[in-house]
Amino acid sequence: MTEAVYYILLSLTEPNHGYGIIQNTLELTGGRLELGAGTLYGAINTLLDKDWIRLYSEDKGSRKKKQYILTEPGMAALLQEIQRLEELVGNGRGIVESAGSGFGIEAEAVLDL
Repeated sequence: MTEAVYYILLSLTEPNHGYGIIQNTLELTGGRLELGAGTLYGAINTLLDKDWIRLYSEDKGSRKKKQYILTEPGMAALLQEIQRLEELVGNGRGIVESAGSGFGIEAEAVLDL
């Protein structure tokens, strides 16, 4: 799962529209990740095809008024990704903590990364 898809899914645990997803991602990442419209709407189409999200509501008068929400398969995929990321971080911290002393780095400094 890409980082963009991860944050899109996080943003859709409640109904949200494209601009709201972009804003939520900026907030969650402290401005580090700014989703472009092409990335966002390409991912939304893929997620709709996978049944990970669904259309929640639509105002026919404005394309900005389409709201999407996570589905059960989407929540399962998100939870699986969170578990995978926790494993990655745990493995990384364990290895770097062990190796840190060889570089003169205290374990506490490694855990603050």
